[in-house]
Amino acid sequence: MWLADRLNADILDLKDAKKKEKDFFNDYQAIIYGGWAMAGNIVKLKWFLENASTWKDKRLAVFCVGGSPNDNPDIDVALHNMLTDEQRNYIRAFYCQGGFNYEKMNAPSKLAMKMFISTLKKKKDATEEEKKMVEVMSSSYDISDIKFIEPIVDYLERES
Repeated sequence: MWLADRLNADILDLKDAKKKEKDFFNDYQAIIYGGWAMAGNIVKLKWFLENASTWKDKRLAVFCVGGSPNDNPDIDVALHNMLTDEQRNYIRAFYCQGGFNYEKMNAPSKLAMKMFISTLKKKKDATEEEKKMVEVMSSSYDISDIKFIEPIVDYLERES
């Protein structure tokens, strides 16, 4: 919502976007896909990437929100790897730190997170970063801030 409000943009749920005819997107100057980060990927990004090559005349961006702080070095690697060399010519990828809300997660996601945390807790040679991760990720938390959308806004405004 922050991004749509700031850019005075329309928001479509993915299920609604998938139902639109291809020409629905013709009048848009920019198309942005946002999702949540999981295991180094943006959830359900496939549809956007499959259509992006037909939108090369637009400003294209993808962003994800996740539980890691913005300065986690793994994020740059994940953002780089989620797009091909060709796609990086016309799509920019962004990350915005957010948090975890276990109360809103589905059962398989909760289970996966609990297993991940349990594995880290049992690790004998855990790094300080991993120990801190266990502490932070053991319960719901929110580290989101509207300022994290600024790089996306700057990219879209610079390109207009």
